[in-house]
Amino acid sequence: MVKTFMSAEMRSFGIFEVLEPASQTIPFVYSSPHSGRIYPPDFIAQSRLQGIAIRRSEDHYVDELFSAASSLGAPLLLANFPRAYIDVNREPYELDPRMFDGALPSYANINSLRVAGGLGTIPRIVAENMEIYARRVPVEDALKRIDTIYKPYHATLRRLIARTHVKFGFGVLVDCHSMPGNIRIAGSNMRPDFILGDRYGTSASAELSRAAMQILEEMGFNAVRNKPYAGGFITEHYGRPSRGLHALQIEVNRSLYVDETTLEKRPDFDKVAAAITLFMKRMAEHVESYTGDPALAAE
Repeated sequence: MVKTFMSAEMRSFGIFEVLEPASQTIPFVYSSPHSGRIYPPDFIAQSRLQGIAIRRSEDHYVDELFSAASSLGAPLLLANFPRAYIDVNREPYELDPRMFDGALPSYANINSLRVAGGLGTIPRIVAENMEIYARRVPVEDALKRIDTIYKPYHATLRRLIARTHVKFGFGVLVDCHSMPGNIRIAGSNMRPDFILGDRYGTSASAELSRAAMQILEEMGFNAVRNKPYAGGFITEHYGRPSRGLHALQIEVNRSLYVDETTLEKRPDFDKVAAAITLFMKRMAEHVESYTGDPALAAE
């Protein structure tokens, strides 16, 4: 069943939420931009997909997997809107002109690889190349989504990062995602449990990335870095190690915690969530031990 925006529900939850700690005690910000699962009725009416099919692009329950962030002393920004409706892990105007009724603004990026693949700011497809829309979308509708959802989400994320940087002198953004269970590492049959993305060393210090990998491996997980997910727009845009701002993307293998056919949580869900909580705790302890180290404060 697809959960739709009901007016009372949206008044209660909002387009997105920030789960704030009582006091921020660690220099981390967590974001979950693709786990939203409240679908606007007008969007469902526009879509040729229904039920589970429209939900194939979700990072299922990732907000719940990382929900302990606030109890550890870090804010968690989470989307309630679905990725299929608007993708905030893209440039603001990565738009496919073939999708829209009306002319796009001249500054729209219509030639990116993500647009060509159907995965722009307003996606054309969900996973498995299923077309979302039955007909062209009014361009005014797309621009309204950007103005009322995309821009406020990023304004909030920028505020959280800036606040963290001011308070601690540096900051670590962890952008939280999930990946299909059938992902395999090229040249092997290894199924990664986690993939860490640091844009090939440009969005976070090498020390931070190494520490994250080591923690996951010591916990018994198969972890790899950057392949095939090196990090999206959020990681690339906010990671500035030379200024003491580090961004890591983390992908969790969905087969660990969800039935990818029914989208129901697996019995091990709580166990996986507890392991992720431990990972977050150990990352915070590691960074605390490096407080004042110029490798984190600025490269």
